[in-house]
Amino acid sequence: MVHVGIGYDVHELVAGRRLVLGGVEIPHTKGLDGHSDADALLHAITDAVLGAIGEVDIGHLFPNTDPSWKNAPSRIFVEEAARRVRARGGRIVNVDASLIAEQPKIYPHLAAMKAHIAAALGIEVRKVGVKATTNERMGFVGREEGIAAMAVAAVDLPEN
Repeated sequence: MVHVGIGYDVHELVAGRRLVLGGVEIPHTKGLDGHSDADALLHAITDAVLGAIGEVDIGHLFPNTDPSWKNAPSRIFVEEAARRVRARGGRIVNVDASLIAEQPKIYPHLAAMKAHIAAALGIEVRKVGVKATTNERMGFVGREEGIAAMAVAAVDLPEN
């Protein structure tokens, strides 16, 4: 039976941090602030996969109060979510995600992001969708104060 989960994440853009989205470092004057590498895209995907299998969210599994996750690559979180799917005898059918950012331009990095996400999830690249849009200069994203990400994941689980 196919189960669907949704994920959302947002991080503030700050000076002095590198910008990592979808596991890819993107040249920019600011990076995302957070306890780990603050990869909002991978965080949203992690929550979508975890939600599809009825698990707790990323913050409960990898709390920002735990120093072992300080500056950790978010790929670890995605890989753990995928491992939990496999442990239940399931498989990830696909994931689809959207990044919301005014700057930098995301399109040149989409293929690398999709490849990184697919590898972390253990699925084919064709099963990963990543899109980017702006917030039409409205709100905190429009003022380039942060970047947001949304994701959905479909997971096929045995009926037990």
